[in-house]
Amino acid sequence: MSGWVELHGRGLHSGRRCSVRFDARPGPLLFRLGPDEATLDQLELVRADQGVCLRAREGDREVDLCEHLLSALAGTNVQSGLTVTVLGPEVPLLDGGSRELARALRTLALRREPPRLFVARREVVAEGASRYSFEPGDTATVEVEVDFPGAVGRERAEHRVDDVEAYLETIAPARTFGYLSRATELRARGRAEHVDPAAVVALDEEGRALPPAAPLAPGEAARHKLLDLMGDVYLYGGPPVGRLSAIRPGHATSHRVMQRALEAGIVRKLQTGVTER
Repeated sequence: MSGWVELHGRGLHSGRRCSVRFDARPGPLLFRLGPDEATLDQLELVRADQGVCLRAREGDREVDLCEHLLSALAGTNVQSGLTVTVLGPEVPLLDGGSRELARALRTLALRREPPRLFVARREVVAEGASRYSFEPGDTATVEVEVDFPGAVGRERAEHRVDDVEAYLETIAPARTFGYLSRATELRARGRAEHVDPAAVVALDEEGRALPPAAPLAPGEAARHKLLDLMGDVYLYGGPPVGRLSAIRPGHATSHRVMQRALEAGIVRKLQTGVTER
């Protein structure tokens, strides 16, 4: 198993040039963030406001906009045999979803592996206006329901995690989106400096796409939120075997809920080759 692929672009928040490189190599999944190295278990969440920022537990280099990268790994069922190198302050925005990242991973013909977690018991975890339902099952399935103001409205998306082709075709292309008023606030804080209209859909207060961005396709908002959720839970070894259903998920909320679910034993780690039930 060998080969590599490298993608270049600009960061959504910093606007700076950055890159991500995938090297197929035997061994555990390894992340190189500038001078720091970490396995998945050694990555530390720095913040999850308007994106996911990570660093190596023993390092100090922070890398932003990691959610689409983690989602691509989850969506292609990659758990090992890869080194991921990020140069710059962020993972590049690219297409605004995870399609380019997932396609790059697919070119390496990496071994597909199941999730490292499973849902141990049925439970609902509420966090503010969000609700996350966990249900045991034989396959890893993720479901999302969203309800946004204006034209977007209520949407639902569902994905069976072992169906990589469905992820590539329907989930990975779903673009980042946000309301213009929120973008103005982010820019005032020195973020969202590179809002590429081909990759980010800016919405007015009525939920309509502002030109030159192409309008959101039916269900695209829900599919992007599902994409994000898969990336969020991948950091902990998921998505878990069973069904995870989220109503109004968000990055920070999803991370808090997964931490609570693991601490409470709602979600547990799989023993090698054995599902504990």
